[in-house]
Amino acid sequence: MTVFFKFARMNLLQHYFPALTKQQLSLFQELETEFRATNEAINLVSRPDMDNFAERHLLHSLGIAKVVQFPAGSTVLDVGTGGGLPGLPLAIMFPDVHFHLVDSIGKKIRAVQFMAASLGLHNVTAEQIRAENLRTKYDFVVSRAVARLATFHPWIAHRFKPKASANAGLYYLKGGDLSEEIAESGLKATVTDLSSFFTEEFYETKKVVFVPAK
Repeated sequence: MTVFFKFARMNLLQHYFPALTKQQLSLFQELETEFRATNEAINLVSRPDMDNFAERHLLHSLGIAKVVQFPAGSTVLDVGTGGGLPGLPLAIMFPDVHFHLVDSIGKKIRAVQFMAASLGLHNVTAEQIRAENLRTKYDFVVSRAVARLATFHPWIAHRFKPKASANAGLYYLKGGDLSEEIAESGLKATVTDLSSFFTEEFYETKKVVFVPAK
């Protein structure tokens, strides 16, 4: 990858998040490098997506930061994190917030642990476990289209702290027309279109679904 393309990809993040520091931009670049190397071994994302990693994965993960600002000292659970998305990019964005990334597939969690250590992300822990088997409680839950909302929400419904932060709840990255899926779940959900923030064609149908903790 040439220096020009590396710069262009990080410039995309800086365009939408101008408050990012040089250190954060450097960490995002390092994350792409580590992710690319890991993807060659265990195929975390498809080849076309890897070729558009900053746009389709880093920026997509950070879409949650357009909807909510996690307060310093709060805790966030990332369920079905796969290769560390959206948890790792959000951990770079919010260095004073603790992120716990979980997935049922061991090789993916080991990759996440390796990448977090390589980047020096001390605010990240990762564990091979199903969300429904967790006992710890959190202020926020994030995830990226793991399952239909009616299936997913019961896994995390009891994972919130009794006295959680303001705007506590689930922030779920989904795509397409979600009216039927939300109605099926019976949940009170707020949908934010990421096309309101990002102009790339990829975001025309991408959304963040918020379900309050209570």
